[in-house]
Amino acid sequence: MKEVLETNISNYPLIKRGKVRDIYQLDDERLLIIATDRLSAFDSILPNGIPGRGKILTKMSVFWFKFMEDIVPNHLLEWRADKFPAGLSDWRDVLENRSMIVHIADRIDVECVVRGYLAGSGWRSYQETGTVCGIDLPGGLSESARFENPIFTPSTKAESGHDENISYERMATIIDSDLAEKIRDVSLKIYQKASQYAIERNMIIADTKFEFGLSDGKLILIDEILSPDSSRFWDLDTWEEGVHQRAYDKEFIRTYLRNIGWQGDGEIPTLPDDIIQATLQRYQEAYERLVPEDFFNH
Repeated sequence: MKEVLETNISNYPLIKRGKVRDIYQLDDERLLIIATDRLSAFDSILPNGIPGRGKILTKMSVFWFKFMEDIVPNHLLEWRADKFPAGLSDWRDVLENRSMIVHIADRIDVECVVRGYLAGSGWRSYQETGTVCGIDLPGGLSESARFENPIFTPSTKAESGHDENISYERMATIIDSDLAEKIRDVSLKIYQKASQYAIERNMIIADTKFEFGLSDGKLILIDEILSPDSSRFWDLDTWEEGVHQRAYDKEFIRTYLRNIGWQGDGEIPTLPDDIIQATLQRYQEAYERLVPEDFFNH
């Protein structure tokens, strides 16, 4: 499978080339979002990507957007390339399964993180302060410990560099307090529904992040949702408190890069084939365990 690292849809203006996605403007109301196979780590785009990764990210997001429609609407209009506008027909092979046509929305500039388990930056913060994003946690917790109730831990949305974890109280000063309360409550509902679904399939969603926008004054989900890029997936059968879990996400890549001594400074390394294949295998397994086999057949 050939990797897609960059797209060139000449019929429409490219308005953003992000770390993973290329975004084109179709008209005043719609965007075309294409998930490439680019891979970023430590705020840098790596020279080589993961072939087919963009398709996995897109298809998982489509499934979850549909699954969550009873909780909150989303920006997705169409994902089937054969139903895209005629002006995109010349690029159908590139667009198939890795692109979405979406509503334009006014992005709310916070990331809505929900944590059901103590891991990642949450675990590091807890070790240092006993808190996560201003939330006091019980003493004596271990890495990968399950919270009695999921916690909402927002962060700032950075265009470049690292997002910054913030308290809910600070978030409510950045955006309208009523809106802050609404997106917190919706985020927790999404996580709880997704977590229960995943547990039934022997997967744990340790934490995840959502982005929201406003369309005609209505709150909608945007960007991607519950993919290996935005979520931390673990195997339920092997989960154990006090143990660093096997990753079904980009953490596998970050661990490899740390082990070879690179964390963003100096020349960006090229990933070896075995690391690419092992990463792709993890993404594919998460997809196959969470998305029903026949979902895209109807």
